[in-house]
Amino acid sequence: MRAAVQKLCLGIFITACIATVFCVAQNAGETPGLDKVLAQMDTAAKNFKPIEASVEWDQYDKVIDETDVQKGKIYFRRQNGGVQMALDLVEPDKKFVLYNAGKIQVYQPKIDQVTEYDAGKKASDVESFLVLGFGGSGHDLYKSYDVKYLGPEKVNNIATNQLELTPKSASVRSNIAKVILWIDPRGLALQQKFFEPSGNYRLVKYSEIQENQKLPDSDFKLKTTSKTKFLSPQS
Repeated sequence: MRAAVQKLCLGIFITACIATVFCVAQNAGETPGLDKVLAQMDTAAKNFKPIEASVEWDQYDKVIDETDVQKGKIYFRRQNGGVQMALDLVEPDKKFVLYNAGKIQVYQPKIDQVTEYDAGKKASDVESFLVLGFGGSGHDLYKSYDVKYLGPEKVNNIATNQLELTPKSASVRSNIAKVILWIDPRGLALQQKFFEPSGNYRLVKYSEIQENQKLPDSDFKLKTTSKTKFLSPQS
């Protein structure tokens, strides 16, 4: 059952990334608190530096009333004009997710298999989804979401401000009904909560966030073997 839940949550994550479609909308007005948070995110995006953080991924399944917890490391950097993201999950099972140049690759060492998804024309949209709260511009959120300021809240004794994002696109809402972000004073997300229409949700918690790291290229490469099988479901 645990393996099935892990596969399901990962599939939902990838589907949401690929399904993201952005539509332009005007800023409907901001409260002082909201304007401050968006400005912090704008500054973080402008001064973006490579990031390394510990991550805990809690996937709640309403049907079975269980929460599946995965832990590991996550890395972000800009390379050749684009964003690279690497998610290295080590508990309870080893799994590596890499986004680079419009391609998502999921490596499962236990079965020695890589599943590849090509974002194609939606690559820039996928990047915007992946860097939500990690280098994404605050005011650019209005292009994709209705944005609501929920107020301050402490996360692990760190002052944050909560934003509620409701996707404007119906195709995105079919996977993600809304997103809550907890933004710290640096303009980075300490937590993200993704609500699915089914009542399931995914809570992603970040800690030990380190900026301006000299991340080696090896952090953004799949550690496959000579026998690794590569699959491309979309082909």
